[in-house]
Amino acid sequence: MKIITIIGARPQIIKAAAISRAIHTHFKDQITELIVHTGQHYDDNMSAIFFTEMGIPEADYNLSVGSGNHGAQTAKMMEGIETILLKEWPDALLVYGDTNSTLAGALAAAKIHIPVVHIEAGLRSYNKSMPEEINRITCDHCSTLLFSPTQQGIENLIKEGFSKAIHTKATVDRPLIFKTGDIMFDNSMFFSNIAKEKVGIVEQLELTKEAFILCTIHRDSNTDNTENLNQIIRGLLQIQRVSNQSIVLPLHPRTRKKMTELLNPSVAKELSDNSKIHVIDPAGFLDMISLESNCSLVITDSGGVQKEAFFFQKPCVILREQTEWVEIVENGNALLVGSSEEKLIEAYHQLTTKKDYTYPPFFGDGHASEEICRLMLEHL
Repeated sequence: MKIITIIGARPQIIKAAAISRAIHTHFKDQITELIVHTGQHYDDNMSAIFFTEMGIPEADYNLSVGSGNHGAQTAKMMEGIETILLKEWPDALLVYGDTNSTLAGALAAAKIHIPVVHIEAGLRSYNKSMPEEINRITCDHCSTLLFSPTQQGIENLIKEGFSKAIHTKATVDRPLIFKTGDIMFDNSMFFSNIAKEKVGIVEQLELTKEAFILCTIHRDSNTDNTENLNQIIRGLLQIQRVSNQSIVLPLHPRTRKKMTELLNPSVAKELSDNSKIHVIDPAGFLDMISLESNCSLVITDSGGVQKEAFFFQKPCVILREQTEWVEIVENGNALLVGSSEEKLIEAYHQLTTKKDYTYPPFFGDGHASEEICRLMLEHL
C-alpha cells in the first residue's frame, strides 16, 4: 500500500512521527509512505526543528506555501497537492487534525476519488466561528476511514449520520469509523523518556520543577483582538504576582508581532519588566514535553497542549469558550475561561487548590498508531 501523508503545521509534523515510526517498526514491508509538507508553518523554529527532533524522514515534496488568507493559502495547497496526487496515485491520502493543510488535502484527494484517511476525526467544539471547526467537519465528510481518538468523537460522528457498523471495504459513500486512541499519547509516552535524558529548556531557564507555569497563546480570537489579548496578559501578570512562580510563554512569530501591535503600552512594559515571565521562541517538541511534564499548571488556547497537560497529569486553564476535548473539562482536569482576566485568575485559584484529580484512560493505551496502520491495511 502506498500512502501520501499531508503535513504543514507543527501539530501535524509531530503527529506524523507516530505513524512513520509505526510503519518503519511494524509495517515497512506492507506500507510505503510519501510525505508532502505544505509549508503552512514556514518559520524554521516552527517546522524544521520538529523534523530533526522527531526523526521524521525528510519530506518527499515541499509546497512552500507559507502564510496567507484562508482562501488563498488553501487554494495554493490544493493545487500543489492535486499535482502530486495525479503523479503518484497513492492508495490513500492521510491527513491529521483540522488545519488548512488538512482541508486542502482532503478536498484535493476526494475530488479525484483517492480515499481520505482522517486521524483525529469526530472532534467538535460546536463553535463554527473557529476556522478549525469548519475544516474538521468538512474533512470528516470527505473521508473514507475516520479514526477518532476518543469515544466522544465516535458519538459526534454518529450524530452526524455516520454508521458504527463494520464492513470489509470502506468507501467514501460507506465510510468506516473507529476509536483508536490518540497518536499524541503514543508520542508523549515515547518521547518523554528521551526528554528526561536531555539537558533542556527547564535547566536553561533555571526553572524549579513543579514551581512554574506554562502558557501558550496562538488563536486568532485571542491574538487578533486587542481587548482579549490585553485581558489575558493582565491575567498572567496577576497570576505571576500572586503565585510568585515563573511563567514560560513560548510565542509563535505571529503572536509576538500581534503583541507588539496590540498590547497597551503599560501592559507591554509590565510584561517586559517582569523577569519571572520568560517570553521565548517556539519550543521544540522535546522541550515542550519537558515544560509540560515539569510545570505546576498549564494555561493555553491550544487543543494539543491542553490534551498533553492531561497526559502529564497537570491541571489546565483553557483560554477558549469551548473545547473539542470535552472529557478533560467534564472530569475536572481543566476549566474553560475564554479570554476573561477575572475568570483566568479565578480558574488559577480553583485548580491550584483542588486535590482530588483523576486521569482516566480517555486517550487509549499508547498504541494508536499501530492500530491505525492495521486498520488501513484491512479496510482499504
